[in-house]
Amino acid sequence: MENPIIQQSSTHDEWEREIKAFDDTKLGVKGLVDNGVTKVPLIFTKFRASKASSPSSDDEFLQVPVIDLGLIGKDIVTKVRQACEKYGFFQIVNHGIPQEILDEMKEGTRRFHEEPNDVKKVYYSRDRLKKVRFTSNYDLYQAKAANWRDSLISLMLPEPPKPEEFPETCRDITICYSEYAYKLGLTLFELLSEALGLKPKHLEEMECAQGMFLLSHYYPACPEPDKTIGNKAHTDPNFLTILLQDHTGGLQVLVENRWIDVKPVEGALVINIGDLTQVSSNNHFPI
Repeated sequence: MENPIIQQSSTHDEWEREIKAFDDTKLGVKGLVDNGVTKVPLIFTKFRASKASSPSSDDEFLQVPVIDLGLIGKDIVTKVRQACEKYGFFQIVNHGIPQEILDEMKEGTRRFHEEPNDVKKVYYSRDRLKKVRFTSNYDLYQAKAANWRDSLISLMLPEPPKPEEFPETCRDITICYSEYAYKLGLTLFELLSEALGLKPKHLEEMECAQGMFLLSHYYPACPEPDKTIGNKAHTDPNFLTILLQDHTGGLQVLVENRWIDVKPVEGALVINIGDLTQVSSNNHFPI
């Protein structure tokens, strides 16, 4: 009879070796695809991680709201408060970031991730103190299953990188988009403060806007999409996330124990309340 303990140990050792081999390539998930992989490697198999037990829903009455920031006064504050209390998410339009900037940010992300391998490898790192780095799964060695995703991570605040630290293919747009996103973040913190019944500058004065990361994710085509996922269920360990989706979509939010799609809206940005805002609001805005 096969010893189940030995079997489990063997599988775990294989998994650790596969992680190390994948990381050592410094090519990310796209490197696997470029090399013609036809099977999803063990480390990406979602069945190693806890499966979500909640069903998906296309209930038209459970849709993340789209809020027009062109509104003024108490109406917009009420909409933000209601969205945060029920969903922890909302989409925004008329947010002040020009469409051409949004389009170029998506294109700049694609350009970098589709660069030749020898160019991207220069930026590959797991050093969390490095201000600009290319990586795949920042929790690769801790997670139960890796995401089918690569990322370019830019630490924009409190001390931004020097321009020459960014990849040339997305340098200008990363700097430009980040400036717009920061200004928008301040506006959102004011709205959230008012939605909590506080003065507009309350969250900013709590130094909620002192740090900022820009995560440029890329999800390569997958040979077995039923065996892995691009991003496992999680909450964001920050105050606020501003998400720019492409037309593909795929983002889901857990609402009333059901996963609902956050469908892409042309020109819109998705706003996600993070763990720290939940704590700061005394759970008034749950996640």
